[in-house]
Amino acid sequence: MPETHVASGKVRELYALDDDRLLLVASDRISTFDVILPTEIPDKGRVLTGLSGFWFTLLHAIVPNHMLSIREDGRSMECRRLEMLPIECVVRGYLAGSGWKDYQATGMTSGHRLPEGLRDSDKLPEPIFTPATKAQTGHDENISREQAAELVGAAQLADVERVAIALYAAAANHALTRGIIIADTKFELGLDADGRLVLGDEALTPDSSRFWPADSYEPGHAQDSFDKQFVRDFCEQTGWDKTDPGPELPDDVVAHTRSKYVEAFERLTTIPFDSYLENPSVVLG
Repeated sequence: MPETHVASGKVRELYALDDDRLLLVASDRISTFDVILPTEIPDKGRVLTGLSGFWFTLLHAIVPNHMLSIREDGRSMECRRLEMLPIECVVRGYLAGSGWKDYQATGMTSGHRLPEGLRDSDKLPEPIFTPATKAQTGHDENISREQAAELVGAAQLADVERVAIALYAAAANHALTRGIIIADTKFELGLDADGRLVLGDEALTPDSSRFWPADSYEPGHAQDSFDKQFVRDFCEQTGWDKTDPGPELPDDVVAHTRSKYVEAFERLTTIPFDSYLENPSVVLG
């Protein structure tokens, strides 16, 4: 049966292989402020696929995942089909991004009352589950656990929250031993044919997480990062109005961003990126 193109995301192309399997192909596209930029970041898709494969293997004991194999191109992952849940499963260990903005306005985020006096990038007393809606266009919206329960059911949500926090905690502990703080991350969970919870999409990549270098971490301001913050900062400086089309990225921004993605891959996996390019299965243990 030939591959059938099913959908395009900001970064991924999705193909049906048969009734049970999908092919997720991670491109080198990069988006910022919900706009796909005209300039690509070389090898970015391979970093996303390889890191996801590494985490799927490392965290499999906590919850099964959809990965079947990584193809030789290093950017294509064969996966089981799932019925995806209609929420983004965000876990925050530190106060940053929209969580920080919510806290400044209300002292809360996604229904969690947080201690007074927290600063930008402060570590939270314990990781918190802060679900969001899946926006087809524009930004995902933070919602309360009560609103999330209306979408997936209270019992299902309790399972989702437990699994998401366990995944985050295990990954954050691993990353700290590699000199990286995972400030927050987003998981997508779905159900298999037997109704069991399964981790899907991507996992713990620079696109779905906030990675900070531990050696320069200092709360009270925004942190250096291994994600696309460098691209965001450049775009902000251009005076761009954040509508399509986005600005072209200069060569130095492209090179710096690629190096940050590759550095995150190599630190977290301890595998040279060139070794992954030669043999993608090296991330599967």
